[in-house]
Amino acid sequence: MSTEEKSAAPRSLAEALRVRDDVSLAALLRSRPDLITPVPTDLTQLATRAGTRASVVRALERLDRFALQTAEALAVAPDPASYGELLALMAGDEQDPAVAAALPRAAALLREQALVWGADDRLRLVRTARELLAPSPQHPSPTGLGPTVREATAGMSPGRIQEILAAVGLPSTHDSVSAVSALGGLFADRRRMAALLAELPWESREVLDRLVWGPPYGQVTHDPAAHLRALLDRGLLLPTAPGTVVLPREVALHLRAGRAHRAPEPVPPQVEAAATHRPQVVDATAAGQALAALATVDELLKEWDEGGPTVLRAGGLSVRDLKRTAVALDVPEPVAAFWVELAYGAGLIASDGEAEERYAATPAYDEWRELPPAERWARLAGTWLTATRTPGVVGGRDAKDRTLSALGPNLDRSAAPEVRHRVLALLAGLPEGASPVEESLLARLRWERPLRGPQREQREQREQREQREPGKARDDDLRSRIARWTLSEAELLGVTGRGALAAPGRALIGAPEAPRPAAEETGEPEGPGDKLPVHHHRTPPVTAPPTPAERAAATATAARLLAPLFPEPLDHVLLQADLTAVAPGPLERGLADVLGVLADVESKGGATVYRFTPGSVRRALDAGRSAADLHTFLARHSRTPVPQPLTYLIDDVARRHGRLRVGAASAYVRCDDDATLDEILADKRAAGLGLRRLAPTVLAAQADPAALLDGLRALGFAPAAESAAGDVLIARADSHRTPPRAAPEPVPDGPPAPDDTLLTAAIRAVRAGDLASTAPRKPGPGDGEDGGGGGAPSGTLPRTGAAETLATMQAAVLTGEALWIGYVNAEGAASQRVIAPIRVEGGFVTAYDHTADEVRTYPLHRITGVAELADDAG
Repeated sequence: MSTEEKSAAPRSLAEALRVRDDVSLAALLRSRPDLITPVPTDLTQLATRAGTRASVVRALERLDRFALQTAEALAVAPDPASYGELLALMAGDEQDPAVAAALPRAAALLREQALVWGADDRLRLVRTARELLAPSPQHPSPTGLGPTVREATAGMSPGRIQEILAAVGLPSTHDSVSAVSALGGLFADRRRMAALLAELPWESREVLDRLVWGPPYGQVTHDPAAHLRALLDRGLLLPTAPGTVVLPREVALHLRAGRAHRAPEPVPPQVEAAATHRPQVVDATAAGQALAALATVDELLKEWDEGGPTVLRAGGLSVRDLKRTAVALDVPEPVAAFWVELAYGAGLIASDGEAEERYAATPAYDEWRELPPAERWARLAGTWLTATRTPGVVGGRDAKDRTLSALGPNLDRSAAPEVRHRVLALLAGLPEGASPVEESLLARLRWERPLRGPQREQREQREQREQREPGKARDDDLRSRIARWTLSEAELLGVTGRGALAAPGRALIGAPEAPRPAAEETGEPEGPGDKLPVHHHRTPPVTAPPTPAERAAATATAARLLAPLFPEPLDHVLLQADLTAVAPGPLERGLADVLGVLADVESKGGATVYRFTPGSVRRALDAGRSAADLHTFLARHSRTPVPQPLTYLIDDVARRHGRLRVGAASAYVRCDDDATLDEILADKRAAGLGLRRLAPTVLAAQADPAALLDGLRALGFAPAAESAAGDVLIARADSHRTPPRAAPEPVPDGPPAPDDTLLTAAIRAVRAGDLASTAPRKPGPGDGEDGGGGGAPSGTLPRTGAAETLATMQAAVLTGEALWIGYVNAEGAASQRVIAPIRVEGGFVTAYDHTADEVRTYPLHRITGVAELADDAG
């Protein structure tokens, strides 16, 4: 490298960032959004922030496996290292062509994310990343390499170093530095090292083989065996502490044929297809699942319509209430937790905020029910895709050893939306109708995000100990478990069908719709055992998360694609003589609502069976229907004649319904039939109600109206509640609603990705601030060797008197020159600015501010000082 090239090479990360163009800076800020919150004042502050531990850890966590392996190799390479040295560490002596082909991309990624800077002949890993990835006794390197000879011999006596030189056949030196350099040169020389190792007994070689891939540390006694003594004498093992030895890095690299990693992974693993089905079959299956999902959520909300389970003191559902909900929905408890959390995330249920706090439907539920079925599904699916609440952890334990309950706190996992979106994107990369091999999908996810920070690692290990799932690998990390849950939840929700991504699910993530040949043209079987060849797989690249506008458009497209797949709702049922009705498909909402009150659901599936009972008929009468209304309703909506037993059942219940009236006295019973009241008083089972006669047609009770209604119904009567005006109260199923509640907001996984507008403004501000802080200034009259006065060193505010400031400003107005000023705003925050004064009057200066790229007015008394820019300032 020439002298001019050396002088032009960046000497720091800040200088490396300074020569980047706006497109490169935008890529950096987009990939590391924490650097822009808040916007840095200049590029020096940006570089400082990019080197902080928290920011570097976050950036390393988002590297794929090969990019991370490249950073790990740089951490054990000389500082700085050339690209050739990095390639030798990654590709080894054999120069693996796959590694050589992938390394430019990995190096460019590290440079783009400001983890590496410098030209190809002087690559430098940022200091914080080197500290995190370089080997040490406390934190072994992921490469398994130990310290260099120079690091391992630090503190070793000069005499001992000379003894090692003699043992390996090197001439003695006059100082330890040259001795260590000579020993390191020997270990790095392939030919001489091969000869040295050939002299060792096989037992010594076996020890080296055990240490070569790490960990490089071992234990020895005070009197080691001969084969260990041979290694110690030659410096092939170096002592680091009493009884502890280490394999020097140079020796390990020779034994590894120059490779820093045992198995570099330059190419991501392919997601394999387990089976393929015709796309039409997949879409039909997914549509059926979507209809079942809507019915399940609707059933859950109806179950909680009049007030659901109570809220635990710490928040959430109790284990008993979750079990009851699972029984009511006829699903396992983990699946019930999923549906409950999905409805909560969509804003359909919430706590009512009353003194006896309970969960209930929200007003948003009524709005949701009015939507077409496809739009209702799209709202649920969109909520699921972006939610950070993770139902899969329900039943586990938190950091304080408390059980994690459904609807309770501490269920948010910020990685969940990214993992769900990525899993669906990988499914979209398979041929249409193909379901994945689960383990291959998990392997791909682990390749894309292999590293986790120490705190996250500890938390995940704790969660793994506390929550083991049957049939799951014990070494699963949180992302892998979320991916497994995503596959099962997507099937429940109808995003996938038979394990393959359906067309609405493909639209939900914004993936392009694949062309579909006719079934007879494809010749693809639809059996689950038919394998797809590996070379058919298409794996999409990792993309940025969609914006809210893109998500809304994708959700609308998914609803549009799903709507034709739903069957038309039916307006009829088939009544049968055994007091049942069969719905051969989904019913119109009005018919389903009335039938759900008039009858109980006996079985669900392709056809729903309803059963009529005295209790269900009374429920319909309580809701304000008359017997004539029910007869007319059944005759209008039945394709079969109304059976005589059903007609008799309705008439019999209606004949007794409302003869008794219950109101608040505490409570009272009134009836025009004295004999009926006599019968109640004579019944011993009514003793607990505390009844007494007030009048021939009125009984008073000590129980409240609700308890009195239940008690009389238990005695076989059919009382009706009445208002203070004496009118029959109509109890509707949707009578209890919470106040308006907002759906829970997802917990972001770090700062949000900046949009283009913010990036443009931030880069402009950073560049302008950097211009203000680095522009050369003319020395002022008070400048000394320390740089005081108007020519203050970069990074400090200029200081001039009021008279000099005013005179310099007025002169700049005449000459049109730009000035460098220090300014303190009303909040006391100081900043540096480059301005071009336009007008000075009334104690204010109006100028074009290069920092803000606009014309501004500044009070002169807030300007700390002013300095002229040097003639060669850019």
